[in-house]
Amino acid sequence: MILKTREINHVIQATIVPDEASLANSESFKEEMISLMVGGAKLIMVSFENVNYVDSSFLGSLVVALKYALPRNIDIYLVSLKPDVHNLLTLIRMDKVFKIFKDYAEAMEVIK
Repeated sequence: MILKTREINHVIQATIVPDEASLANSESFKEEMISLMVGGAKLIMVSFENVNYVDSSFLGSLVVALKYALPRNIDIYLVSLKPDVHNLLTLIRMDKVFKIFKDYAEAMEVIK
C-alpha cells in the first residue's frame, strides 16, 4: 500500500507513504487512486509531504489517474510538495493541470 488515506467531510486525504515516488511504486499508486475513485470519491487530495523524489513513471501514473478522474467529475488536488518536487511540476507545467496547495488546511479552505 503506497497511500495512507482518511476521509474528512467527503474528501479523501491520501498521503504518499514512500519518500521516493518512482517506477517501483507507480503502478500501485495508479491502482490505489483508481480504487478510491471507483469507491465514490469526488475529491482526492494527494499529499507529497514524505516525497523527496519523483520520476517520470510516477508522473505518468498521476496523469493516468487524472485522465480517469476528469470524465467522472472527480477533482485531484496536490498538497504539501517539497520545493524540489514543486519546482519539477512547475518546470513540466503540471502546475497548470493540477491544483496545488501548501497543505491540507489550505486546500480544505478552498472547498468550503
